[in-house]
Amino acid sequence: MLVPPWLEPLLTTSFFSICRIHGDAARSECNMFCLDCNEDAFCFYCRSSRHKDHQVIQIRRSSYHDVVRVAEIQKVLDISGVQTYVINSARVLFLNERPQPKSGKGVSHICEICGRSLLDPFRFCSLGCKLVGIKRNGDTSFILEAKNEELIMERRRLVSSREEEELREGAQQDIYSSTPPPPPSNARRRKGIPHRAPFGS
Repeated sequence: MLVPPWLEPLLTTSFFSICRIHGDAARSECNMFCLDCNEDAFCFYCRSSRHKDHQVIQIRRSSYHDVVRVAEIQKVLDISGVQTYVINSARVLFLNERPQPKSGKGVSHICEICGRSLLDPFRFCSLGCKLVGIKRNGDTSFILEAKNEELIMERRRLVSSREEEELREGAQQDIYSSTPPPPPSNARRRKGIPHRAPFGS
């Protein structure tokens, strides 16, 4: 099995419609997908009521295209060979290919499936293109191998400890951001005692 059973349903699901059950609520966008159920997208409130103990990933939007955070998807899927991007300070990858006019001259890296120009030497521009590549060639896989899982777990520990550190630093900066900075030590002082202007009549 080169492809997990939930991947094709994920790639064909349409996201960001309003939930039929929780349409009046603030977070009623259907932007979650359950890897255990393989059904339609659902909202934040449906997750807490119907998918409480399931593996769920959150889909996000970037320029009208669906993306998923690398930190979420790499826990359950081998994403090697897929171009990643940093959007709003989070590393993401696209679910499906994005149409692009013919790539110009001088483009050194292109997607093997759709021909989209890539920033780095990757094989695919999206999970959808990697899926097509697996079906065509069978020379890659989405399944995490046991030895790769150890490396991924180590990376996750490093990333989570780095994120915790950044959060701590950010929290400390937030705490002290309202107090003014101390004056510079070599600030020039006025000579003598300042005198008020006399009150005019």
